[in-house]
Amino acid sequence: MRKGAARQAKARKQPMLISWRFAFVVLSLSTIFVGLIARAAYLQVIEPDKLIEQGDLRSLRVKSDEVLRGMITDRHGEELAVSVPVESIYADSKMVIEAGANKDQRRWHALAEMLQITPEELTKKIATDKKKRYVYLQRQASPATVDYIRKLKVPGLYFKQESKRYYPSGEVTAHILGFTNVDDHGVEGVERQYDSILKGTPGRKLVRKDAKGREIEVLEEEQSTASRNLQLSIDQRIQAVAYRELKKAVLTYGAASGSLVMVDVHTGEVLAMVNSPSFNPNNRKNTPIHRYRNRAITDTFEPGSTIKPLPVLAALENGTANMNTVIATGHGAIAVGGGRVRDTNGYGDLDLTGIMRKSSNIGVTRLALGMPHEDLLDMYYQMGLGSETGLGLIGESAGMLREQARWSDFERATLSFGYGLSVTTVQMARMYSAIANGGVVRPLTLLKTEQPPAGKQVVSEQYADAMVEMLEQVTEKGGTATKAKVPGYRVGGKTGTAKKAVAGGYGNDYIGSFAGIGPISSPRLACVVIINEPSGDYYYGGEVAAPVFSTVMGAAMQLLNLPPDGNDSRITKVTGGPDAG
Repeated sequence: MRKGAARQAKARKQPMLISWRFAFVVLSLSTIFVGLIARAAYLQVIEPDKLIEQGDLRSLRVKSDEVLRGMITDRHGEELAVSVPVESIYADSKMVIEAGANKDQRRWHALAEMLQITPEELTKKIATDKKKRYVYLQRQASPATVDYIRKLKVPGLYFKQESKRYYPSGEVTAHILGFTNVDDHGVEGVERQYDSILKGTPGRKLVRKDAKGREIEVLEEEQSTASRNLQLSIDQRIQAVAYRELKKAVLTYGAASGSLVMVDVHTGEVLAMVNSPSFNPNNRKNTPIHRYRNRAITDTFEPGSTIKPLPVLAALENGTANMNTVIATGHGAIAVGGGRVRDTNGYGDLDLTGIMRKSSNIGVTRLALGMPHEDLLDMYYQMGLGSETGLGLIGESAGMLREQARWSDFERATLSFGYGLSVTTVQMARMYSAIANGGVVRPLTLLKTEQPPAGKQVVSEQYADAMVEMLEQVTEKGGTATKAKVPGYRVGGKTGTAKKAVAGGYGNDYIGSFAGIGPISSPRLACVVIINEPSGDYYYGGEVAAPVFSTVMGAAMQLLNLPPDGNDSRITKVTGGPDAG
């Protein structure tokens, strides 16, 4: 009986035990299932972005095709700036550390020596922090450096294709072209002004790759925009001669600096623009930053006697003088408004041509005082003084031409012979270009143009042509610029010798200048030469600047095949190349 009762009790307990285990398993599975659903819902609905981001980091890649920067050429297609393919060297610190690259002393020291740093500096840079996955070791490295480092086979080092700007003409065109930085963006000059045109836009492709690095899907794609080449108005042949002669003059006369600008008077195209001292844009290491300044457009100065054609033209235009007018200049000095105006010598009575030939301060003073000051200022403004020339280069100065309600007689007098205002070299080139072009002022341009911009007639052609004839007399016997003559050609111009202003007045430094045109029979070129602070006994514009004008103008007229129009048929052949200077 007891055995039967035991079996019955065991039979009753077994279903209860099975039921409890079943319930536990079902509950556990249900809990896991609910948990998985909740987790999936959380990841898929509430916060999917993090997983998507992590997945994209592992599978998405951006591919780009670099566009080489456009070339810059002169008006004849001569290359002035080109981009050449180079390689940059970078490191993945994680790969370097995990491979123990820094423990291979021989290779590590060789790498450091090639990069011109110590092994300790190299270790600190790429072998201490695994988070540094992209560290540049050298941008735009030379082919020899890249080849040597590639042969070292240092783990974790990689090479990236880039481009580097190269300037074949070096310092000859440095101030016009400027240069680019290591990321190929224009920093100075034409490179900066036309950066968006020259650079283009690289193409971009967003792709998804699998675990083996195979491309399986293209998600986005942007086509590249081709860069454009730029053709300048510069004639590299004239540019080279101009730089050579200007540099020679600066060194010969111990000057602080010099500038020269030559313009085609019919189109406003700048054929040459040089400064000395210059710099090598291909290797700017240790170059003082002030050398980058394009002095022809940035530096202002008081023009001195080179401004004298304007008061003469203003008097002719306003009827206060004519070609037969004679001015009494006296014996060397006159009192004007509490000050004194002097000539180098006493010239007596001079007609307008004589005033220009002798560069008489008293003559232009009497002309200026004989007209309302508004008429004189209006002539200055219409000739482009006090405004930019149209080049559009960053850093160009507008100069200074004062606006004031009342002008004393002495202020009007000094304004007539080039004091009390400031100009740039390119402004003076534009002014003389207008005189040579029959009184038509045009904006200047550094780009070659087939259709010149419309000009503005600011002086009657009759008086502009008369001024051209007067300027020729300045270079003839008895004038102040006989050293500006060009064998075989008729040329004209005006000398300038101005003291430099200092705090409280004027110091002992001078600016010697010459501005001229040629050939006189059919004017085509205007050229301005500035020699800043010549030292020693030679500082007059007719001594330091006129000879530079003679050589450069003569070379330019020959290179442009302009027919000789002078009585002297002897023409000295002058040539120049990109390496001149």
